[in-house]
Amino acid sequence: MSDLVIHQIPVLKDNFIYLVYDFKSGECAAVDPAVAAPVLDVLAIKGWTLSHILNTHHHNDHTGGNLELKRATGCSIVGAEADASRIPGIDVQVGEGDQISIGNHQAQVFDVSGHTNGHLAYWFKDDFTLFSGDTLFSLGCGRLFEGSAAQMWNSLLKLRNLPDETNVYCAHEYTSANANFALTIEPKNDDLKRRADEVFRLRKNGEPTVPSSLGEEKRVNPFLRADNQDLLCAAGLVGQDAVSAFAEIRRRKDDF
Repeated sequence: MSDLVIHQIPVLKDNFIYLVYDFKSGECAAVDPAVAAPVLDVLAIKGWTLSHILNTHHHNDHTGGNLELKRATGCSIVGAEADASRIPGIDVQVGEGDQISIGNHQAQVFDVSGHTNGHLAYWFKDDFTLFSGDTLFSLGCGRLFEGSAAQMWNSLLKLRNLPDETNVYCAHEYTSANANFALTIEPKNDDLKRRADEVFRLRKNGEPTVPSSLGEEKRVNPFLRADNQDLLCAAGLVGQDAVSAFAEIRRRKDDF
């Protein structure tokens, strides 16, 4: 049994902040703290001390709590070297292939630019845990605000290559809307229909749909399947290369 504890904090309209706590060392990281107060409240209740902030990208709904948390706890803020000028309070600059330690737990850093330039993901290999920010959502992916379709597709391939057992902790509760869109792309995908039914039930009951399993995302997420022949056939994209197909699927989602 892993001694890495993950506590999910829903904030704002649809954001998730995650606290990652190592029992042995007592170190604790906040992933993408949009706001500080809910984090400080949970820390106080649990008796944890914040040692790190892990930012995936610079958007304010991922970094808005950085400075207040740093003032309150003295934590170290980790973010992208490629985007350091836009990460409030950054102390540690990292990029592709670097590692970050939370106690005895190692997170590998991936550059998964596309949604923004310098977007990072953090993969705790031994814990089968991925913090994907706004690059990979359950049944979706982030909009291309700064990067190209080719850049985002290559980023998604990095994540798709991780083990099926990986739990995907994305930064937003977008899954219901993503499911409705995915069904327009692959309406006959039985795995997708089962996942969509589960998502709609969870949301009706006020429960989160995150984390999801990467193995399931590979079967149901249209943005991870732009090179899948069944999807290309269902979407009317036969003969298109993966980047072109991905770009078209992303365009359809933008207009959905």
